Amino acid sequence: MPESAVGMGQQDRAERERFENEVRRIVEAGTAAGVTLRLLGSLAFQFHCPAMGSLQEKMGRAYTDIDFAGYGRESKNVRALMAGLGYSEDKEVWVVSEGSRAIFNHSGLKLHVDVFYEKLDFSHVIPWAGRLEMDSPTLPLAEMLLEKMQIVQINEKDVIDTIMLLLEHPLGDHDRETINMNRVAKLCSDEWGLWRTVTMNLKKVRQLAAGYPQLTDQQKKDVAIQIDGALAHLEASPKSMAWRMRARVGDRVKWYKDVDEVM
Repeated sequence: MPESAVGMGQQDRAERERFENEVRRIVEAGTAAGVTLRLLGSLAFQFHCPAMGSLQEKMGRAYTDIDFAGYGRESKNVRALMAGLGYSEDKEVWVVSEGSRAIFNHSGLKLHVDVFYEKLDFSHVIPWAGRLEMDSPTLPLAEMLLEKMQIVQINEKDVIDTIMLLLEHPLGDHDRETINMNRVAKLCSDEWGLWRTVTMNLKKVRQLAAGYPQLTDQQKKDVAIQIDGALAHLEASPKSMAWRMRARVGDRVKWYKDVDEVM
């Protein structure tokens, strides 16, 4: 099992509901204000996988913060929205990240909210220009899968979230309650490094899912089937010239960025 880190541990129902209720409050306020915010992280998997959401509690997956995706052009509106909800911004994060990330803290609720603008940029870059309109209140499912599978040093919490997603949603070629594998394949076929990390992690999830006593035998089989299907789709997708050239170098040169634990 990958080393456990932030995001793992027992968490009672009252504490989980505290996070979930705050997500609803922010989402409702954002919708009313016309601000584009889409949930990511552990709470996104909980909200978009209602049938499998109980697995987080059973497997010790805890909430630690609230994460949203947004567009940079709406940053002022996001700032006003969060201020109206009682949050104060850590402006140093905004400056250091050159406007790609904002952190808002609520001293009364003892909660903090991360907002990532335009992209997720950790081990690899996952852009979402034009994608946030495809689903609500979370990122589209393809981006939710990539959010976890782009992490080179994958942790148990990432494995659990991915298992939930794969058990609840089919693979397909659109975004309607479906993991759009055309979107996943497009990004992976353009960048060998992302392809390398995603395929490596899908194989890890398939292996690790088989060892969870909280999963039924059928669930373990279903995860394996989903992952085999995803890998087959990624393998069959045409690759760019840049991908093929980088593939010749392979693992001899580092293909990812080192990042701190964030999700």
